[in-house]
Amino acid sequence: MTFSSMIADLLSGLLVSVEIFAFTLLLALPLGFPVALGRMSRNKVVAAVFRIFISIVRGTPLMLQIIFVYFAPYIFFKMPLSRYPRLLATVLAFGLNYAAYFAEIYRGGILSIDKGQREAATALGMSRSQTFFRIILPQTVKRVIPAVGNEVITLVKDTSLAFTIAVTEMFTIAKQLSSANTTMTPLIAAGVFYYVFNYLVAYGLERFEKRFAYYS
Repeated sequence: MTFSSMIADLLSGLLVSVEIFAFTLLLALPLGFPVALGRMSRNKVVAAVFRIFISIVRGTPLMLQIIFVYFAPYIFFKMPLSRYPRLLATVLAFGLNYAAYFAEIYRGGILSIDKGQREAATALGMSRSQTFFRIILPQTVKRVIPAVGNEVITLVKDTSLAFTIAVTEMFTIAKQLSSANTTMTPLIAAGVFYYVFNYLVAYGLERFEKRFAYYS
């Protein structure tokens, strides 16, 4: 194994890790809002359903959730596993998992807004939807960015759990190369890639947070 071939293999795995990361965020970030609103619903049945969903997701290992989502179509619908892409199963599992965590972050952000602002908006004749989108939501976004950022950074590292259903992301390839060549170099290189990936994500989040500084 040459150094250049090792880097090429790791970069191919990194591309898969980036795909998992990006598609998970595209699914989880918006999905977290309806889950949060459902959790806060005045309808006790609706609130209970979303509370149970969040409780199950937060109370079980992500690795187990990946396995369940991958095998669920076969278990419940006898769908051949060959027709169910592993990457799709991984993104669905990650998306549902992180949507639950984001929902709790969003809920905390919404509840942190002083009730007086809602009352003032009502006094000005604003509807509930206008109050939410014009007053509550912008402040909520500002307040939850640090907590969401922590979860996003965790997601970068969690992509390695895709190995559970044999998705060949970067960590899986690093382990294979390390085992085949009896060397720690691929794992060290993968660690460097993860660090750079995380650094870029953290930098982007910091820049994004500064865009909302006018709400401070």
